[in-house]
Amino acid sequence: MSGNTFGALFRVTTFGESHGPVIGCVIDGCPPGLPLAAADIQTDLDRRKPGTSRHVTQRRETDEVEILSGVFDAETTGAPIAFLIHNRDQRSRDYGNIADAFRPGHADYAWWQKYGVRDYRGGGRASARETAARVAAGAVARKWLAERFGIVIRGYLAQLGDLPIAFESWDEVDRNPFFAPNAEVVPGLEARLDELRRAGDSSGARINIVAGNMPVGWGEPVFDRLDADIAHAMMSINAVKGIEIGAGFAAVSQSGSQHGDELTPDGFLSNHAGGVLGGVSTGQDILVSLAVKPTPSIRIARRTIDRAGAPMTIGTEGRHDPCVGIRAVPVAEAMLALTLIDHALRWRAQCGDVHTITPHIAGLSPEGWQTTPPPRRK
Repeated sequence: MSGNTFGALFRVTTFGESHGPVIGCVIDGCPPGLPLAAADIQTDLDRRKPGTSRHVTQRRETDEVEILSGVFDAETTGAPIAFLIHNRDQRSRDYGNIADAFRPGHADYAWWQKYGVRDYRGGGRASARETAARVAAGAVARKWLAERFGIVIRGYLAQLGDLPIAFESWDEVDRNPFFAPNAEVVPGLEARLDELRRAGDSSGARINIVAGNMPVGWGEPVFDRLDADIAHAMMSINAVKGIEIGAGFAAVSQSGSQHGDELTPDGFLSNHAGGVLGGVSTGQDILVSLAVKPTPSIRIARRTIDRAGAPMTIGTEGRHDPCVGIRAVPVAEAMLALTLIDHALRWRAQCGDVHTITPHIAGLSPEGWQTTPPPRRK
């Protein structure tokens, strides 16, 4: 199986299956001299891990990360960094009834036809369990971006099913199990997920990711456009079926005079471009919005076929998220961080000495969010 590595200069390779002994990743290309400890990574893993509330899968995993290499005297050395996360709460028996059947909405059928072998225990490599390794790698990227450039990457739940969530404050995002930026909607979200769980059904979600304090000039103008690589990163996340940068599909109904972001000496007047023009960052906030499909693992019996092609019905038992989009927030943050650090290193290699007389103008994000970058580490 190929396609397990992401990035050009900052390269991340993940490995492991949902019900195997471990999952993990190897980072190749991390700059030396970054202070790094397991605690730096554990914070992000704890935001993603299962069992944190009754509204997500009740699989009980501590997701404690172990750093095996690439760090000496609490700093990265430039050598490959290897992480391990042990799987401690597998219940493979929950999947015995699907060993010879294909679950609707899952990768089962496509993987069987492609490889001729399938790890049916939780989806194996196709499981969202793999994303824990991405979050670990993303934590390293996030810390480097913050220390060198003051970049802040945040995400939130913008819609659950047909329930839109108005943005109120970043302060609310980590105060509830939904990553919702609005405390008033939490009781309604709880009621909706309780209803879905009782019915044995699931819901989709929309999540928004923002990268603030962005420099100008990251990205390549043709095939390796920054927005193209962001789209690649986000579409690699399990269950993501759509992505918008900036205005996204709303640009269809906008006029040119409305969509084009005007510039003034004080900054851009809007950010319909989502922080990227011509494949290159403008210095505005990077704005990314994702559509996450409903969790396909549901108890409701649905039609399918077995390996011989005979018709049957199947319902999925076990511990599953009624809305997988909730725990996708830290995963999407990680993938944006991995994309940005890769382009930061590529910018530094080719254009790090370029200077212009034009000042850096950024402007505000749609939420009016600004941050003050910390001093760059020398």
